[in-house]
Amino acid sequence: MRRIIAILLQNEAGALVRVAGLFSARGYNIDSLTVAATHDPAISRLTLVTSGDDAVIDQIVKQSRKLIDVLEIADLSRSDHLESELLIVKIGLAGLAAAEFDACMRRHPAACVVDQGAGSRVVQFSGTGRDVNAFFAELSNLAPVLELARSGTAAVGRGDVVLTPRT
Repeated sequence: MRRIIAILLQNEAGALVRVAGLFSARGYNIDSLTVAATHDPAISRLTLVTSGDDAVIDQIVKQSRKLIDVLEIADLSRSDHLESELLIVKIGLAGLAAAEFDACMRRHPAACVVDQGAGSRVVQFSGTGRDVNAFFAELSNLAPVLELARSGTAAVGRGDVVLTPRT
């Protein structure tokens, strides 16, 4: 089962390596990982997507809490949350039917052309991982993919739920 784990950790060199090391040492796969400083420059927020049953995820959470750099951790999959991912894809125009491309873009209002070259278009799309996959599958059937960059999942709890460091 797909799980989204949010971790607040100290924004220090090596903190990310220690968290990733915990996963690799135990044979857990990380499907995506996104990390950046928060509004507090001393704290980073790491959002990772992994798979596992409840027992595996509970073990990951408990073992992660023991790491000195981890300030708080939450399994966002267990609560109502918002998630988004970014896709930037450069496609070739050779063989691209303009009408089909335009129709694809209309079907996906979160997509927009951000650059145009003589032989290419760069398209940006954001949405859930499932939305990104669906858009990419449709677009890649229309035109050759020349280059692709995809962020990991970013996620937060809905409403007044806030992940804050333990005191």
